[in-house]
Amino acid sequence: MNRKIIAFGASSSRRSINKKLATYAGTLLDNAKVEVLDLNDYELPLFSIDREDQMGQPELAQAFLKKITECDGIIISFAEHNGAYSAAYKNLYDWISRIQPKVYRDKPMVLLSTSPGGRGGKSVLELALGQVPRFGGQVKASVAVPSFGENFDVEAGVISNDEIAGQIRDAVERLFAE
Repeated sequence: MNRKIIAFGASSSRRSINKKLATYAGTLLDNAKVEVLDLNDYELPLFSIDREDQMGQPELAQAFLKKITECDGIIISFAEHNGAYSAAYKNLYDWISRIQPKVYRDKPMVLLSTSPGGRGGKSVLELALGQVPRFGGQVKASVAVPSFGENFDVEAGVISNDEIAGQIRDAVERLFAE
């Protein structure tokens, strides 16, 4: 069975290490079609009730929610900005949650995070682990990857640390495990 997966880094950086990690994780899935999304393709004005009253529900927010609705599973790697979500992710999330409060539509999910530092974005990952289930996500596994530059071969696009590579492989394999 060919399952449809969306993967993305929750960052607007064009050089996003979290997008690289989400892309890598997607390559570990067998029998799946993985579409890697770029949050820059869904950039929206800063959410507010006033803007929502003025604009309604923007097409880009609807398009992103449609990607979630049409997929079988989700891989997100969260960028950590001051211990929380990036503004780009949080803003998009705010818009789509107004259309569908259960944003993740009961989809199985693998949550990842990484950073150049030794904690690997653990603070934002812990935040996501607490919030995602309340918004309809079925978290199957999570991994924080510390010291991205030391543990990821950018040219090859793979985790170079065998232990961490195994953790991510195990996490992804749990995406559809019963």
